[in-house]
Amino acid sequence: MKIKREVGFTLIEIMLVLVLLSVSSMAVIMSLPDSQDDQMEEQASRFYQLVQLLNEDALLNGMDYGIYFNQERQEYRFMQLNVDGWQPMEQSRFFTEVKMEDSSVEFEMELGGSAWADDDRLFEPGSLFDEEMFADLEEDKKPIPPQVMVLSSGEVTPFVVTLFPGNERGNLDDKTWEVKVDESGVIHLFAPGDERDEA
Repeated sequence: MKIKREVGFTLIEIMLVLVLLSVSSMAVIMSLPDSQDDQMEEQASRFYQLVQLLNEDALLNGMDYGIYFNQERQEYRFMQLNVDGWQPMEQSRFFTEVKMEDSSVEFEMELGGSAWADDDRLFEPGSLFDEEMFADLEEDKKPIPPQVMVLSSGEVTPFVVTLFPGNERGNLDDKTWEVKVDESGVIHLFAPGDERDEA
């Protein structure tokens, strides 16, 4: 007499399949790109922390630093003043050149403070740091000077960097992040919706 064996999966086999499915799902979720809002928050927080670190380093080590912004290429780099003039900080572990790789996040930089008010400017707007003005320096392979100075005396050029969604237009006030250095040298990070008039 033959014993009829039931066809099917054991409980252990089913549990093993479920575990493998959950691990695969987690791997897929982790590989998905962050949302645009998360990318803007990450870029803004990163820049904010780097400016703070640069300011502390300038004070502690007695060095003069700068930040050069290229808004057309959507990149910025940190620079150091030495006997050869302004040089990129290529050997630094933290202060590397940053490029907005995709168009999902873009930035704008604006110099601020009363010293840069339109009525008091010594130069026409856009002429002070015009890249064409330094074309001969480019030919000599000398880096263009930074727009923002972070000095060993504790002084920092007042400026505002605004990060916003690159693929959206219109009113973006509820989506923009800001890093602002005021005239007293205090560095602020503003999330979307934060009150920004006080700083």
